[in-house]
Amino acid sequence: MAKISFIGLGNMGLPMAQNLAKAGHDVIGFDALPAAREAATSAGLTIGESNTQVAETAEIIILMLPNGQIVQDVAKEVLTTLSKGSLLIDCSTIDVSSAKALHEMAKTADVHSLDAPVSGGIGGAAGGTLTFMVGGSTEAFEIGAPYFEIMGQKAVHCGDGGSGQSAKICNNMMLGISMIATCEAFAMAEKLGLSQSALFDVVSTSSGSCWSVNTYCPVPGVGPQSPADNDYKAGFAAALMLKDMDLSQQAAGSVEAATPLGEHATRLYKQMVEDGQGGADFSAIIHHLDKK
Repeated sequence: MAKISFIGLGNMGLPMAQNLAKAGHDVIGFDALPAAREAATSAGLTIGESNTQVAETAEIIILMLPNGQIVQDVAKEVLTTLSKGSLLIDCSTIDVSSAKALHEMAKTADVHSLDAPVSGGIGGAAGGTLTFMVGGSTEAFEIGAPYFEIMGQKAVHCGDGGSGQSAKICNNMMLGISMIATCEAFAMAEKLGLSQSALFDVVSTSSGSCWSVNTYCPVPGVGPQSPADNDYKAGFAAALMLKDMDLSQQAAGSVEAATPLGEHATRLYKQMVEDGQGGADFSAIIHHLDKK
């Protein structure tokens, strides 16, 4: 069993750390927020005193943090104490340039590194069914694979450092766009007098089929259980979708990629957040579109 340190014990990080501990690993965690440390302690997780203190004896250290700057700042701290040959896994969703900077810092410290953002939300973190999109060396991926198997159901090695983040933002840009298209279609169907259940039955088995329809339908009472059936309580908050859409546009600009739908979808999610709906599930954009 490995000695694992987990930094960032929010809604995603805490259940991921708990799953590693349940599997028998020696897990110690830390979070900058006192409330998160208290919640983790109440959940039975061992909590350390600081980022550097939990890194001192770690063979594996995992980060789940809000943004690229915080990831780089924490990495600078822990890389001073991590043993050579240990593995740093960053599961945060951050910009590609920050991810690549993290790999460079780890290389200088003679530490293996992976950028491994996740898909699957809070439910996936709790159930151990996340999908990991992983960037880094083949050797580092092979070291990290057993831990991905505990925290998730699938880990895809996407390529060199930064590739995991690239895959994540491409995936989430597609998701953000497809959810808006789905919401537009269901809202239009209602105005046309078409039963939304009938539309679901058609689209879910036709050429318009997609995850936003089949698994996460934004209309209550239609399709499998989704946040729409729980008053749009966030499974994936609109503010987090906006963060990922912004990252997609930042990446698109850096390589001069044409993403006109991604750009427009980003504006719509920004308007939703500015209207005070950032804490609602991103599928609640159906109401924002209806108002427009």
